[in-house]
Amino acid sequence: MILYPAIDLKDGKCVRLLKGDMTKVTVFNADPADQARAFEAAGFAWLHVVDLDGAVQGKAVNDGAIRAIRAAIGLPVQIGGGVRDDAAIARWLEAGIARVVLGTAALKDPALVRRACRAYPGRIAIGIDARGGRVAVEGWAETSEVSAIDLARRLEDAGAAALIYTDIERDGALQGANVMATAALARAVRTPVIASGGVSSLGDLAALKAEAKSGIAGVIVGRALYDGRIQPRAALDLLAA
Repeated sequence: MILYPAIDLKDGKCVRLLKGDMTKVTVFNADPADQARAFEAAGFAWLHVVDLDGAVQGKAVNDGAIRAIRAAIGLPVQIGGGVRDDAAIARWLEAGIARVVLGTAALKDPALVRRACRAYPGRIAIGIDARGGRVAVEGWAETSEVSAIDLARRLEDAGAAALIYTDIERDGALQGANVMATAALARAVRTPVIASGGVSSLGDLAALKAEAKSGIAGVIVGRALYDGRIQPRAALDLLAA
C-alpha cells in the first residue's frame, strides 16, 4: 500500500484546512519545495499535491509553487485542484507531473475524464470527495445529490489509474479515517482506491491496510505527518510489511 504525503497549497504556502474550510487554515511551511524535499528525504515514494485556490477558482493558481516542487524532487507527483479542461491536463503532464486528479470534472464533465484516461493511460486519477456520502465539488463549496459510490460506478469503465476518496468531514480533523466507507467504495468498483481524510495514527493506517483486499491501494496523510502524530519511517514500514 502506497503512502502519499500531502502538500495542500494556498497563497503559495503549504497549509492544512479543517474539514475543507478555506477560512480555517494552518500554515506548516511557507516554502512548499522545501517541504517536498523533506518528504523525499523521509523515504516516501510519491507526493500528493492539491492547489486549494485552484479548486475554488477552477484554474491553476499556485502554478509557481507546483513547478518549484516538481523541480526540487525526483519523486512522482500527483496534483489536483482546478483542473477542468484538456489544456490544463496536458499542461501539467508536459510539465513532468506524473498523475493528474480530476474531481469536479468527474461529476460535471465525465466526457473529459474519459477522454483524458484514453489519451494518457495510467496518468489520470478521479477524485471523489464526499460530505455525508454525497459528492462535493468546486473546492468542496457545492454538495451534490450524487453518492460517492454512484459516481465511482458511473466512471468505472473510464480506465482511471485510481479513485481518490476523501471524507471531507474528517479531512484535517484528525478524527480517524472512515475505513468503512472507503472499503465499501473500493468493493463497489475494480479501480484501485486511495483513502484520504482524517488519518491520525498508525492504527488508522493498519485498519486501512487490513482492507487492502477490498481494493484500497493507497492512503494520503497530511496533518498527522506535519504535527508528528505519525512518524514517516514507522508508517512506511507498517504499510510495507
